[in-house]
Amino acid sequence: MSARETDTPVLVVGPAWVGDMIMAQSLFITLSRTRPGVAIDVIAPPWSLPILERMPEVRRAIPLPVAHGELALRRRWQLGRRLRAEGYAQAIVLPRSAKAALPVFAAGIARRTGYRGEFRYGLLNDIRPLERARLYRTVDRFVNLGLEPDSAPPAPLPEPRLRIAPAAAARTAAALGLNADTAPALALCPGAEYGPAKRWPEEHFARVARDRLAAGWQVWLLGSDRDRAVTHAIAAAAPGAVDLAGRTTLAQAVDLLSLARAVVSNDSGLMHVAAAVAAPVIALYGSSDPNYTPPLSGKARILSLGLDCSPCFRRECPLGHLNCLRQLAPERVITLLDET
Repeated sequence: MSARETDTPVLVVGPAWVGDMIMAQSLFITLSRTRPGVAIDVIAPPWSLPILERMPEVRRAIPLPVAHGELALRRRWQLGRRLRAEGYAQAIVLPRSAKAALPVFAAGIARRTGYRGEFRYGLLNDIRPLERARLYRTVDRFVNLGLEPDSAPPAPLPEPRLRIAPAAAARTAAALGLNADTAPALALCPGAEYGPAKRWPEEHFARVARDRLAAGWQVWLLGSDRDRAVTHAIAAAAPGAVDLAGRTTLAQAVDLLSLARAVVSNDSGLMHVAAAVAAPVIALYGSSDPNYTPPLSGKARILSLGLDCSPCFRRECPLGHLNCLRQLAPERVITLLDET
């Protein structure tokens, strides 16, 4: 790539999931290191803006005015037309759908990079085959699109790191009636947007919560509105745990995770956030594969039973027993927490 192309901005069409957006930072870091001075703009769902604001490599987040799963071709086209004057040298499209590539085609960007999929010929003109054996992890696939074809990836791959302001994080905690300085805090993230086959049983979370509370820790339960039934049950079984599900914004959850002494989480978006704020993470895997979407942090430890029936990548256990998570004993998590 020429020096002129290096100096001109790059537009990235970001993914639609929290964890994937965190992993996309490895691509942004790679671009900033291999193309000094490059400006990186990201088309992204509105919910992700607080995350992108904490990525120093990103110049600007451009909200995609489309609901998750919505086709909205006209709005995607109109967004691209508004971006025609930005002078982007390249667009990198992380999702593999045709609709995700439409804005960069409408923007008239000369080089439009992405993986082959869903009849995107024409919408993209730098189409790469997805070599699944070589690029098994999601993060490897993202970073590869920022490299020239056949280029070796950086070794090691850069880990996502969200920018945290400690004073602002302390204010976030205080606004929620919390103070991480009074006792170590354990953050539990018992939800998983994908489905119940990724959720460690609530009674196991409650067992861990009671153990830490007895040891003098604070326990914070984090999640969205959709996780409130689960967090409510855990809080009821572990009196003293603070149920924050549905009470925090994503930005506030990022701050709280940065303050935690340890985080126990299913394979979820909050797990990847916790890894990206350098919190010690214990990541629990059932139906998903820790080799495919691992937490990208040296402080993360993974627990997975590796049963013959897993990973199945199903939303619900097809065998009806969920042994991959039910048989993952809470005592194993407690042992790791004792070492934290």
